[in-house]
Amino acid sequence: MRVEELCVSFGDKTVLDHFSAEFHEGITCLTGPSGYGKTTLLHTIAGLIRPQSGRIVDRPDKVALMFQDDRLFPWMNALQNITIVCDDESRAIHYLKAVELEQEALSMPSSLSGGMRRRIALARALAYNGDLVLLDEPFKGMDLPLVERLAPLIQSLTVPVILSTHSPEEQAIVGGRILEMDKL
Repeated sequence: MRVEELCVSFGDKTVLDHFSAEFHEGITCLTGPSGYGKTTLLHTIAGLIRPQSGRIVDRPDKVALMFQDDRLFPWMNALQNITIVCDDESRAIHYLKAVELEQEALSMPSSLSGGMRRRIALARALAYNGDLVLLDEPFKGMDLPLVERLAPLIQSLTVPVILSTHSPEEQAIVGGRILEMDKL
């Protein structure tokens, strides 16, 4: 997939200015300070933001997106929040176990910590089985030992993964190509 000359502005604030990049199988970590367009790029690639100019070439049809906020359905328990994207309870249970929350399957989001909700959101994004996976700060609220245990879930994917993070430690753990948004 290629992003060619993307321009995205909000009012008079330009966030992406003729941004171009190629994304292949494997992990690309988007880094840089807040306000440099990481989330905007992910949302534009996902089709949620329409750029003023530029284009995305060869974007897969099935895109999994983990938002920066959890976006869990508050009326559904953890298992239901995952099952809704894959229609396969055994697959959802597999991902609940993978994020170390199988004991919380029947818990409602309001009863979970912020880090636990992030793990449910990560499990949901992975269970969707997208041909492109976009993860916006997937490890927010998690300690580094937990990140080390969860990183293999992302590293094992055989599709392009674009992950935004502020943390050099998370980048080192997850690996992959680094794309510094503030250097472009």
